[in-house]
Amino acid sequence: MYFSLMKRLLFLLYRSVMSSEELISVDYEVFGKVQGVFFRKYTQAEGKKLGLVGWVQNTEAGTVQGQLQGPRSEVEKMQEWLKSTGSPKSRIAKAEFKNEKTIDSPEHSSFNVVK
Repeated sequence: MYFSLMKRLLFLLYRSVMSSEELISVDYEVFGKVQGVFFRKYTQAEGKKLGLVGWVQNTEAGTVQGQLQGPRSEVEKMQEWLKSTGSPKSRIAKAEFKNEKTIDSPEHSSFNVVK
């Protein structure tokens, strides 16, 4: 009983802290060997792990692009992941971020792979 109560209190504290943090939206494009290496799948999984919403898709130019939305600290973690980690077989040359803006609430309900 004590453990479940503590778990619930920690969850409520986490939600309180996260909900007070500024929400942002940012567009991104990742260059390098990022197609044919499950980059979109790994991006979706990492975004969900961080509690973000948005989307990811391949481009005809051989890049991957998308949008991230969520608490600033988590979006910044995802930006770092997109710049330096990616999927295991990817080779990231660079990642660009633009159109950053503060939002009142997310425009997406989940993190989707767009085909």
